[in-house]
Amino acid sequence: MKSREETKVRQERRDAAENRQRILDAAIKLFAQQGVKQVSMNQIALEAQIGSGTLYRRYKNKSELCLDLIKDNILLLFEDIDRYLEQHQTATPRQRLKGVLSLFMRFREKKLQLLAGVEEGALENSHFKFNLQEIVVQLLAEMNRDEHTEANTVFKADMLLVALRSDSYIFQRDVRGYSSESFLEQIFLTFFPER
Repeated sequence: MKSREETKVRQERRDAAENRQRILDAAIKLFAQQGVKQVSMNQIALEAQIGSGTLYRRYKNKSELCLDLIKDNILLLFEDIDRYLEQHQTATPRQRLKGVLSLFMRFREKKLQLLAGVEEGALENSHFKFNLQEIVVQLLAEMNRDEHTEANTVFKADMLLVALRSDSYIFQRDVRGYSSESFLEQIFLTFFPER
């Protein structure tokens, strides 16, 4: 027989799960209607029919909420990257880096608004950024060995990832007129000029 305490804990878990789903559903609806940037956390709480305290207990900010909405897609992206790297082991580090960044750019284009929302805060400390940087640093280190250079791979990876942020990409796409493919070509010409 279940104690009152066990029943209460189970009910709280069910309520938390229901609230989370209501928040995610409300966010998806509002983001689709108005765009991520235009929607406030208070609007999401109202749409989800929960108190703002409940929303902020689960998500400190909109970045965390956006990250929760795309985390499954991020896992799939890294599975695609791992598969790509496995299938292209004999390619040069430069070719593999370009392939990884191409996969990332396709992901960016598909999830542009949510990823921009993530980048507003939570990305700086997220597992997502760490994994992507780790892959880029490793490929840059291989490039240094192959090309007999001693560039600081961590710094170069940091600068490359800054250039790939949503705000930079959106500016280049919308103002300068670059497609995602031409944007990536320009990134490569800038960071990795052919010798």
